[in-house]
Amino acid sequence: MLNRRRTLQGLAAAGSLAVASPKGAFAQAKPPVKIRYNEVVRSILYAPAYVAIAKGYFTEAGLDVSMTTAQGGDKSVAALLSNSADIALIGPETAVYVKNSDSPTKIPIFCGLTATDGFMLVGRDKADKFDWQALKGKEILGFRPGSTPLLFLEAALRQNGIDPLKDVKLANNVAIPARVGSWLAGQNQYAIFIEPDASQLEMDGKAHILASIGQTVGPADYTTFMATDKYIRENPQVIQTWTNAIYRAQKWTATAPTEEIAKTLEPFFPGVNPKALVAAAERYRKLNIWKDTPMIDAKAIDKFQDILVQGNVLEQNKRVKFEDLVLTEFASKAK
Repeated sequence: MLNRRRTLQGLAAAGSLAVASPKGAFAQAKPPVKIRYNEVVRSILYAPAYVAIAKGYFTEAGLDVSMTTAQGGDKSVAALLSNSADIALIGPETAVYVKNSDSPTKIPIFCGLTATDGFMLVGRDKADKFDWQALKGKEILGFRPGSTPLLFLEAALRQNGIDPLKDVKLANNVAIPARVGSWLAGQNQYAIFIEPDASQLEMDGKAHILASIGQTVGPADYTTFMATDKYIRENPQVIQTWTNAIYRAQKWTATAPTEEIAKTLEPFFPGVNPKALVAAAERYRKLNIWKDTPMIDAKAIDKFQDILVQGNVLEQNKRVKFEDLVLTEFASKAK
């Protein structure tokens, strides 16, 4: 049952997931560096990060990583700014907002993970050939106002001639842990879900996947690793080591059989049907959702800020220059 799975995921997200050293790992010449890592939500969208943990890439690089799940970009930012997290995986919009804020602490981006949005548009009825116009006048379960999932959904709607403020009714007040339950309770005709929720819902006959938001919108770096400017300045070798491990995981994820990827991810998704994990991995691989390099392209960030401006969460004159937002040296040196 999905509600049981959601409970299990909630329990996993609420606590910390310690990254244990794999058996046979060579002894470190010096004590490992402890890293408090905060991910915005739990999703197969972040597969390379879980691969780096599960396959011991961080451990072999001398990092002792403990992971927590924030359940929201605002909470991940708060963790960084309050010094309760060292590195976080969040959407680039948070770095833009903080850059434009009065906060003396900024949170530069130093490593990319996903190439675009990983949410799937689902409906209650199957459509052999989906027409975006079918959404007009309908209720869609969206996401928190100002969040990347909602902004990318609105961008996809606009690209298909639908005004997200006038032509549809977006439900944006459902908390992340309650979204699946809300859908199962019969609320809204359409929704956006990330993997593995989308595949699990489809496998259970509770939804039909109609379109990929990311494929519709196109490349625009969607989730990135960031840390405070102070932490990066004081720990450049840690940031480089982290980026190296992520790059190693990205290369493995890009070539490994999807069944093996799914098996590697199972510990992070207790209660999820293994077949749903395979289906999700195959879908993301086919859609090129996962980046195969930590490098971030300036054009992708420009497009991302276009989406923020169109979504009325960023003023045109408040756009942030790429070089003021992204530190490229760590990805460039990744090995």
